[in-house]
Amino acid sequence: MLKNNHQSQISNVLVIGSGGAGLRAAIEAKQAGLMVTIIGKRKKEDVHTVLAAGGINAAFGNVDCDDSWEQHFADTIIEGYGISESKTVEIMAKESPSLVQEIDEWGANFQKLANGKIDQRFFGAHTYRRTCYSGDYTGRSILFALIKKANELQIPIQDYQYVSELLIENGTCFGAMAFDIRNGQRTVFIADSVILAAGGHTRIWRKSSSRRNENTGDGFYLGLKAGCTLTDMEMVQFHPTGMVVPEEIAGTLVTEAVRGEGGRLFNNNGERFMEKYDSKRMELSARDKVAMANYTEIIEGRGTENGGVLLDISYEDKSKIVEKLPRMYRQFLDTLMIDISKTPMEVSPTAHYSMGGIVVDPITHSTNIEGLYAAGEITGGLHGANRLGGNSLAEILVFGKRAGAAASERSNEITHQIRSKESIKNAHDKLDSLIKNGSEVARPLQRKLRDIMWEYCGVVRDESKLKEGLKKINSIKNIIPEIDVRPDSEGYEDLVLILDLEASLLSAEATILSALQRKESRGAHQRSDYEDTDNNINVNYRVRLNENNDLVYDIHDIEKIPNNLQSIIDKTSDIKNLEGRLLE
Repeated sequence: MLKNNHQSQISNVLVIGSGGAGLRAAIEAKQAGLMVTIIGKRKKEDVHTVLAAGGINAAFGNVDCDDSWEQHFADTIIEGYGISESKTVEIMAKESPSLVQEIDEWGANFQKLANGKIDQRFFGAHTYRRTCYSGDYTGRSILFALIKKANELQIPIQDYQYVSELLIENGTCFGAMAFDIRNGQRTVFIADSVILAAGGHTRIWRKSSSRRNENTGDGFYLGLKAGCTLTDMEMVQFHPTGMVVPEEIAGTLVTEAVRGEGGRLFNNNGERFMEKYDSKRMELSARDKVAMANYTEIIEGRGTENGGVLLDISYEDKSKIVEKLPRMYRQFLDTLMIDISKTPMEVSPTAHYSMGGIVVDPITHSTNIEGLYAAGEITGGLHGANRLGGNSLAEILVFGKRAGAAASERSNEITHQIRSKESIKNAHDKLDSLIKNGSEVARPLQRKLRDIMWEYCGVVRDESKLKEGLKKINSIKNIIPEIDVRPDSEGYEDLVLILDLEASLLSAEATILSALQRKESRGAHQRSDYEDTDNNINVNYRVRLNENNDLVYDIHDIEKIPNNLQSIIDKTSDIKNLEGRLLE
């Protein structure tokens, strides 16, 4: 059994999360001359960032010289259906070019033009070609370049550390309690500043592009428990094409490059159905529209026996498929022994990206908790109701750097580190309280929650289903005291599972509460009982824990966009030429 003791580590800046946002934040802090520690629960070379394939946005104008950061801003606001934080979008659009250039010089090795400049391609809903890429491994290339830089700077990265609680004293964050997933060793990480970069919550849906032990909402849980506010939690991007079978990997992403290279969608009746939903753009329509089309075909009984639709690229030459889609070709061979150059792929929508998250200051990415910052998918503000493809990787570099700079500045300004024996003891007590014999196991309850979220808060929602979903979530919460956790005999994975479950339940509750409040359809949030977008609801719904530890919501008005930028939005027209375009 775990002992109620710990080892301590002290640094100026503690980064929780070893993905792209966390690494970029740590590099910035280290370059400011500070002591930095990074902790993550996965192996650093295999964090979620490696799954980002398509590319990263930067308005260089290398291919389309008329591109500008202002147009990138406009495209992002439009695709976010008007509820993004405009200052956040402006900063990202302005600063991404310099940071993309920087990461290329650090070893990301983006595809180059004949003149040596970074090549750029179309992604869905972009006015110009501004997406930089490294084959279909852009996320991996960026991550490895960041790891290489972190190693050069001798920044320690500690894998397999599960953070159970942020340490708070008088409204100030001074560190975190964590334990080693392999041996249970507890560590109290003390720091002047803490940066949360722990990802989103899409794994709480039955079909998800996230893997089993990532994006379980643990970052949102830590933030809420510390006193942070979440925004836009109802805005979850469902990717149109995830694998349907086998069951154990249902939801695994089928890249949009398949449709970008000419893949066509068919229902089980052999109908190329996108003509009904977007006759102009067909399969090249925006992600939220294709996801809705796929969902509608399936739910209305025109899907396959396994509950999917068919994505067919087999009419293209095999040599092109192997060259342009090497990962997809191997993925279907490895999992199903299906040759996609001969056989259509079976696909359905899958939970893909958390567009809401912790409320942060657009400039510093500080939270409302002193000493606590956040960056990456864990934050809200940038994406609004639908993420513009290629912006997530830009986000991690731009705001990872900004969070690292702001955290460093605070560290340099304070005169002493805060400590609290009571906070540390409470964190120990929390872990100790979970270790007990019981009649239930966490894993099946996680599966039950994922089924609930898929059925009651999935691609399409309505009030009755959302309320029923809340009831079912509460029924699982009531079982928590009965869960069996015996790390001495079963290993510390037991402890991880129950903590993930608690985090997932709270994140699910925050999502459904927000979805209930937004009585309209907007972007990724689709309600069958409120099918139209209501321009009077250009607001953000925010949730927090009150003094009774209950979730409550409030409404945040959208700030007015400066006139010079609004004029560009007004002038931006629908894409007329689709030739050569890839998707979100």
